[in-house]
Formats: sequence, structure tokens, C-alpha cells
Amino acid sequence: MALKVLVVGGYGNFGSIICRYLTHMPGLHLVISGRDPLKLAAKVAALQAEGATSCEGWCGDAMGPQWAPALQSLGIDWVIHTGGPFQGQSYAVARGCIEAGVNYCDLADCRQFVRGIDVLDAQARAAGVTILSGCSSVPTLSSAIIDEHRGRFSRIERIEHGISSSAKMPGLSTIQGVLAYAGRPILQLKDGQPAAVIGWQGLTLRTLPRLGTRLLANVDVPDLDLFAARYGAHTLSFKAGAGLKVAGLANALLAQLVKVGLIRDPAPWAARLHRCGTWFEAFGDGLSAMYVDVHGLGLDGQPLSMTAQLTGSHDHGPEIPSCAAVAVVRKVLAGHVPAPGARACVGEVSLDEYLQAINDPDHLQIQVWFSRESA
Repeated sequence: MALKVLVVGGYGNFGSIICRYLTHMPGLHLVISGRDPLKLAAKVAALQAEGATSCEGWCGDAMGPQWAPALQSLGIDWVIHTGGPFQGQSYAVARGCIEAGVNYCDLADCRQFVRGIDVLDAQARAAGVTILSGCSSVPTLSSAIIDEHRGRFSRIERIEHGISSSAKMPGLSTIQGVLAYAGRPILQLKDGQPAAVIGWQGLTLRTLPRLGTRLLANVDVPDLDLFAARYGAHTLSFKAGAGLKVAGLANALLAQLVKVGLIRDPAPWAARLHRCGTWFEAFGDGLSAMYVDVHGLGLDGQPLSMTAQLTGSHDHGPEIPSCAAVAVVRKVLAGHVPAPGARACVGEVSLDEYLQAINDPDHLQIQVWFSRESA
């Protein structure tokens, strides 16, 4: 019997990518959901025209009262929630899945959303349901990269990582989400103590192989809560930036205006910046990357540092956050049964499983370097 997977927001930016991958998986029946009947019908028709024979749509509000009954009547096994922004969003979608006895994962990169998912743990366990939050680049891929090489370290002291996207703009909801903390304090970790930095400020230049020099700024991610306990790191930081430096400068200016009180809510500016960003897409090089720096001690007790970089070319960067959920579904189709309960999606997917789900070595490559430099 086919595994029935429903993608919330299946005609959106990341949802479309996920649906494209899922339609090629044998033994899977895809259901796309959304609130716009015209967009939903167009996406289903497009997928069917591309050869998807086991695909249908459900039009409705995944946060409404009809959600749980719809899951039951459709016979859904797994839900993939791509309907951001997750900043300030309730757990209504996940709660409906628990009520219906359906497994769930989401693409949330919102620190508070992922951190708080364990409030559903007891209910999920009682229902025998798996609830995975943060099934995206952070923290799923970032933790998978560290886990892959964790055995080389006797102690991890510092983790500094980040993402530099290409100039191609993601969906508006993504921009709304990442700008929600512009000009707001973000708690990082420095020498074992909480250290406040300002979102989309702290501009730094980093040279990334193939990408050249990119402008990065402070960004809030779930990893900043998870990695101290998981790896014992005493210093944690995360930065991100767009492919063009002008975008980083625009975000930093918005953050400064929020910080000094001239702008109270950055949300209305997200659409403006998103629109402006599309004007400059043609000036980008199509390259994006996630980097992970790990510093600590090797098995011999001597200083050891690692830098890993996953590089995407030809604007294939959006495949990276999208395919964590694809990797989870692939494992389920292969017979894996995740433990019930609600938790952040770390340790659920290995680096190899992640890369196999993307399966695009021509446009996505990972490189890892080790050195004996002191942290």
C-alpha cells in the first residue's frame, strides 16, 4: 500500500521542490494542500503533466478545524509542513496531526518554534506519532555534517557556521521569517556564557571557496539552543547573508532602524526588500553555500579544527533546505520507523542520507578540511 504524504504549501517555493522530488518516489502517493484553489489546481496539473500519476490536491486551511478530519478521511501517513513563516506561528498543524494519528515534519528554521516543539512530546508519544521540527538546513543538515566527523574530536569547544545564499530570491514568507529578528537581540554563546548580538548586524566578510568574499551578519537559528547540549560546545555563533553585498547592507540598515526605534515592525519592509531583491537577481553568480567550522581537541588531545562547506551552483541552493524532509520520507519508504514523540530534527538523517536525497552531484558538492590550528 502506498505511503500517503501531504505537503502543506505544496505550490510554494520550498514546497514545489519537495513535491517534485516526491513524485519520483515509487510507493508514494502525494497530496498537495493549500488555500488557493487556482494555484493548487495548477500545481497538481503541472505535476501530472510531468508524469506524476499518483498526485491529488486538498484545498483548505491546515490550521482550521477541518484539518484533522481531512487527514483521517484522506488516509494520510505523513505531513510535511512548508507553510512559513514559522516565526510567531502556533503548533496547530502539528496538533492536528497528533489528533489524526499522522506523522509530521516541518521546515521551520525559527529558533523559538523548533525549541518549543517538545511541548507536544507527551501527546505525540501517547498517540504513537512522530513530530519532527527544523527539518531543514538548520538544524538537520548542520548537525548531520558535525555528526559525520564528530568521532575525530575528543572535545568540541567552538562551532561557528552559516549560510551564504545566491542572489536568487526565495519566497516572500522566507524573507518575512528571516527579517523578523532584524535589529532584535539574539542570544549566542561565548565561552559558556550567553552573549547578545543584534540580528542582521555584526557584518563580517568571509572568503568561501568558489564563492569568493561574501558579506555575512548575525542570524537566529535553532542550532544556538541545541548544539551546546548536543556537542558540549562553549561558543556558538551563526551568520548568514545573500549573494550580493548590497542585500546584506540593506538588511543591516533595516536592522539599525529597528534597533534605534525608527521602524517598529520590519514585516512591512519584507515585501519591499523582496521586490527590490528580484531586480538584482541577474547580477548573481548562482552560487550558495553552507559552511561549518568546528574547533576543539583531536583524539590525541591536540588542537583540531574542521571546516566543511556544501556548495550549490546554478541557483540550486534551495534544494538544500528542501531535501531534509525528502530524506526523512526516503528512510520511511525503506522501512525506517522513527521513534514517536516531538523533537527537533537532529540525528534523524545522516549526511550521506541527506546527499542521496538531493542526488545532484553536478550542482551540489561538499568539501571538508582539517587543520591543527589552535581554536
